[in-house]
Amino acid sequence: MTIRRGETWGEQAQSPDLLRVMPTDRDAREFVVALLSTDRTLQPMGLGGGDMARTLGGGTPGRFPGMVTKAPLDLLRVTAGDRTTWAVSHVIGRRSWWRGDVVFAMNAQFLGPYDVAPRSHPNDGKVDVVHVQPAMGVRARAQARSRARTGTHLPHPQLAFTQAPRWTATFEQPLVWWVDGVRWGASATIEVEVVPDAMVVYA
Repeated sequence: MTIRRGETWGEQAQSPDLLRVMPTDRDAREFVVALLSTDRTLQPMGLGGGDMARTLGGGTPGRFPGMVTKAPLDLLRVTAGDRTTWAVSHVIGRRSWWRGDVVFAMNAQFLGPYDVAPRSHPNDGKVDVVHVQPAMGVRARAQARSRARTGTHLPHPQLAFTQAPRWTATFEQPLVWWVDGVRWGASATIEVEVVPDAMVVYA
């Protein structure tokens, strides 16, 4: 069951002996895609690094094996045109960082050093979307980027923020989409749907 406001999320647990530990978001996504592409049940995985590990309070070296946080995790089903894939942490769409649309669809709170989605929770059944509006100028983008290190870039009149179980959008020009740090393809349409309680992770 997805987390509700005020509820405790996760528990301290000993990491299983045969747990697969993923050092990056890219590795975590590849693990998920490999299992789902063959209709296999998603097995628990360890998050040894990356943005989702940081969101869960993990990601530091030497945590495995040992007492870590065990928690249920939502996943993101991503569809563009006739292609579908899965994301663990985030989906980023852009043609350029400094002009035009830039989209952050976040399951994790962080993207590298940036606290992109301060209100994001990876088990609340919602994707947090931060949309940089095309009219936002270079100077304003630079300021927002600097403030994103501390999560103080929101609210902003040129940064549209949405939380929803399912998010869809159509853009005038195709954006290049990056799924958990991997360039996935270009499309003017996108759908990101949350699959609640999809798997269990250790971090």
